Parts: sequence; C-alpha cells; structure tokens
Amino acid sequence: MLRFLSLLNAFFFTCFALAFERVRVSGATLTGTRRVIVHALQTTIENIGTVTIPDVIATVCSTTIPGVTTAITAVVERSIASPVDTLKSLLLYYVLYTYGLKVYRHVRARGLRRCVCENVKAAAKYILLLFLALPPGRSKVQSELSEVRRDIEKKLVPDGAGVERHLELPRQGLSLERILKEMERMDEEMGSNNPGDDKHRAKGVDWRDGKISGAVYHGGMELTRVIVAALERYALANPLHPDVFPAIRKMEAEIVSICLRLFHNPGGAGTMTSGGTESIVMAVKTYRDWARTVKGITEPEMVVPLTAHAAFDKGAAYMGVKVHTIPVDPVTRKVDMKRVRRAINPNTIMLVGSAINFPDGNQDDIIALGQLASWHDIGLHVDCCLGSFVLPFLETSGLADGEIDAEGNVRYRLEPFDFRVKGVTSISCDTHKYGFAPKGSSVIMYRDASLRRYQYYVNPSWTGGVYASPSLSGSRPGSLIAGTWAALHYIGSDGYLASCKSIVTCARQIANAITASIPSLYVLGSPPSSVVAFASRDKAVDVYEVGDAMAKRGWHLNAITEPRGLHIACTKLTLAVVDTFVEDLKACVEQARLAPEGKGTMVALYGLGSSSPVGPTLVGEVATIFLDTLYQA
Repeated sequence: MLRFLSLLNAFFFTCFALAFERVRVSGATLTGTRRVIVHALQTTIENIGTVTIPDVIATVCSTTIPGVTTAITAVVERSIASPVDTLKSLLLYYVLYTYGLKVYRHVRARGLRRCVCENVKAAAKYILLLFLALPPGRSKVQSELSEVRRDIEKKLVPDGAGVERHLELPRQGLSLERILKEMERMDEEMGSNNPGDDKHRAKGVDWRDGKISGAVYHGGMELTRVIVAALERYALANPLHPDVFPAIRKMEAEIVSICLRLFHNPGGAGTMTSGGTESIVMAVKTYRDWARTVKGITEPEMVVPLTAHAAFDKGAAYMGVKVHTIPVDPVTRKVDMKRVRRAINPNTIMLVGSAINFPDGNQDDIIALGQLASWHDIGLHVDCCLGSFVLPFLETSGLADGEIDAEGNVRYRLEPFDFRVKGVTSISCDTHKYGFAPKGSSVIMYRDASLRRYQYYVNPSWTGGVYASPSLSGSRPGSLIAGTWAALHYIGSDGYLASCKSIVTCARQIANAITASIPSLYVLGSPPSSVVAFASRDKAVDVYEVGDAMAKRGWHLNAITEPRGLHIACTKLTLAVVDTFVEDLKACVEQARLAPEGKGTMVALYGLGSSSPVGPTLVGEVATIFLDTLYQA
C-alpha cells in the first residue's frame, strides 16, 4: 500500500512541476489549448442531461487528452530551450512540493485546530520566555528555582553533623563488617527500606506497608532469598562472553523462549534488555533500520497513542523518528482509530498500542491497529511492559471476560493483544514487574528472527576485532539474567496464575468501590488488569488535592494528566490494604472538598505545568534540578 502511495507521490510532484512550468513558459499555444479543453468541458456540462458515458469518453479522447498532450509538449520544448532556468525552477518546485507535503501530512495527522493551537502556544511561549529573560523576570525565576532546589535537596540529600560522606577512595580497603555498618548508617540517615531493618522504618517511605503504587513488585521473602542466591552464584558473569559463561547464555535464551510461549509465538525471536524503556527504544531502532533497508525510508515517522509510555518519545528522540501523538477516546480510553488512519503516510514505520498503558491501565484496540499495520505493511509494537505476567494469565484465570455492572454493561474485559492478533510484529514485557524478577530485566519479542536482526549492532571492521551486541549495552550483568531465570522457575505457571487472580481482583475491588461509593470520582475507562486510574467529576474537588492528602496518610500514588487524575498500580503488597485505601480515599475526597490547602506537591507541580504556555518548560527545569540532585553526594 505504501509503495503505491510513493508512486502516487511521484505522480503528484510531476503534475505540480508541470503546472508551475506551464505558468512560467505559458504562451499563445497553451492559451489556445486551454480554450479548446474548457469549451469542450462546458459543452458537456451544458448538455449533461443527454450526455452518455460513451459521449464523455469520446470528448476526453478527442479534446482533453490531445489538449493536455499539446500543453505538455509545449512546456517541454520551451524548457529545453532554456535548460539552466528549467533546472533552477525544478529545484524550487521540489523544495516547495517537499515542504508543502510535510505540512500537509503534519496537519492531516494532527488536525487543523490542533496545529493552530500548537503554534499559538509556541508563539506565546516564545514571547513569555523573552520577557522572563529580562533582568526582573530572570531574577524572580532564578529565585524560585533556587528555592525549589533547596527543597529537593532537603528531601533527598542527608545533612547534619552525623552524616559521613564517602567522596573518594579509602586509602585501605574496608572490611565486610565495616561496609555493612556504613550501609546501616546510610539507612539511618534518610530512613530505611531494608527488609531486614525495622529500627528506622518511621523515618522514610516504607514499601512494605503496601501504600506505594507499583514501584516494588515483591514476590515474597523466600523468592528474594532464591534471587539473591542466583545473583551471588553468577555475580561475575557477563553474557558478552558466552564461551566463558555458557550457562548464562542458555538461561537468557530460555527466558526469551518462556515469554514467547506466554504471548503465543513459540517460533518467534527476542532478546533481554535492562527494562521496559530499553525494550521500547530497541523496538523503535529496529523498525527504523528495517524501514530504511527494506523501504528506503530516510525520514521515519511513528504513530502512538497519547497514553503510550514516554519511552516511545525517548526512543524517537534518540533514533531521529518523528512522532505523531494521537488522542484517545475520553470514555473508552482507546486510541482514536480514525485519527490513526489519517496519520499514516509513506514515511510511517510503525504503530504503537498498549496492553495495558501506564497512565490509566486501559488497552488500545490491538485488532484494529493490527489490521492497519498489515494493510500498510508497517510494524505494530504492543507495549505489554506493565501487563507483564498478568495479562497472559487472565484467560486461564477466568477474569478475561470482565464483569457485568449494575446497568448491564460489561466492564474490565480483556481484548486480544498478543501475537495471535494479525499484524502484531513485536511485544515488550517487563519480567521485573509482575514476573517478580530482579530490577533491570525485560524482554523484547519479535514475530520472527528476520525482524530481530535489525535490532542488532554489528561492526565487522573495528580495529579491536569484530564487535556485535544484541541491544544497547555491551557488557551486561549475567547475575540479573540468572536472578530472572531463578524467579520464573521458582514461581512457575501456577504461581503466576495465583498472583494474577489476586492482583486483578484487588484492582477491580478498588475500581468498583470508587464507582459505587465515591460519587465525586470516576474510573477512567474499563481497566482489565492491575492499574486503576480515577479523576474528579466534581468541580469542587481537585484530584491533585486528593493526591496530596493521600500522601500525608502515607500513600504514594501517581499523578496523571489529560485528564487530571491519579492512579494506583496494585501489587501483592496492596492486597492487605485495599479497605484502608478505599476508606482513606473517601476521607481525602471530603477533605479536598471542604478544606483544600492548595500548596501540596501535586497541586504545585502540575498546577505550574498548566498555568501558562511556559509552564511545561518550568516543570522541565524542576525535573532537571531533581535529576541533578540525584548525583549530589
């Protein structure tokens, strides 16, 4: 299909160039030809009631085609007479046509209204930044950012007379006892999250309380001991040297095979990565290189839902791919398929669908996306990083069909999403989430090995010898591969089925409680898995106020935008505190309605982001300060 569009593109450019060249070299011959063609068409229109199809064909053959042929011949003859001018004109036509086509595709993908709004915001942002660059504005902004920096440092960087900093190598190495003692001291400085230390839990956030959204996917202390044993056994292993560490190579291949079978593609291919972000970046790289080699695409574009993970934007920025972000339906939270169709053009290399997405836990229409991908011969990547080892077990658990609500509607139904869907060409799955593997492990899967080859980096002419690596990293920690292999085999299929049932049931209990007992809030979409997102339907309740109030009760929820909302990713740790969550949420909604403070972290940060056209820029500065602070010893 896209090859046909490329030919059509070339045809339109030819017509475009001939039309402009006709204007440049127009003369009496062309004018006469035009009059003959126009007269014939007018005659046909005037007698439209009696004209038959053979008459129309005869008119076209006798006047239009000869007339156009005469005009083209005249243009060519006159252009040959002045070849230098013609070449200059063709170059100008090419530039005009190329940029005009880019503008057309951009507007077609985003819509005219959105393009106008984006440009108005960009202009307003530019003007405001100019004013803020003036001395008074610059001083105020710098003062506010300095205050923000101090607040962030106070929360993250330990301070005081008792804090010991290790800024350089000790002259002599420390003993194991001393090292463990120093680690204990660091736990004391900011509050401990060490599972073996209960002494200082009150000082910091403790994930064991179950009040954190996602973040820690804990499979139990016995599993932790199994993983630690595997990490210790293979602490020095590096899969870059499979001849030295053959067991690690075997484990990695078996992990990939396990995931391929879970997603119904035993004949497929894949690799392990350091996490969901790298899996997604690798997919973008793969489709970019595939499209360049197979289709000759040098200005690649990809189409992603608004709710797709930010890693797709990150991968596109790294790989030089243009992103078309498509809105989602406000009710179903699925990507708008009509807009997806409009965004596809001859430079499109891939589509993206989520199962499930991070912001609100819903899935896109993977079947419809697969049909589009197949029709246009492009890739379709399904992001199942968060769906992980939950979605593949939903069918077996009996929860895939969802529930029927009080109004008779089916909610929480899981739609097809894996390699059984025609058109799906790659899937990413995080083993370090609901696979309960150690952090830093994920799998990227492809429908076949021929596509995976485009992920590889191979340099056969390096002076250090032939260099080849399957993903971004060269050396990788074999210990994480061993830990992941150990986790998958320790838990087993029955264990993952049980965790799927308990976690999904927990999430649906929260969603049903919000729907039934907190009228000021509503659940976004119909989330089939472990994530529940909610927003406010009451203008008197700011959902970010609710988030800040929940934080004071020890809950750490994720703030989302478009719409303003919160989400909780349920884990095994959430199971014991479901009732507490619902009761706290009810109380915090009432608090946000009756006594909003207006100065919590969520309210301040996300309020700043939407306060003006420069809001996102200022939030970006805050995020940069946060990242800088992470590396302050």
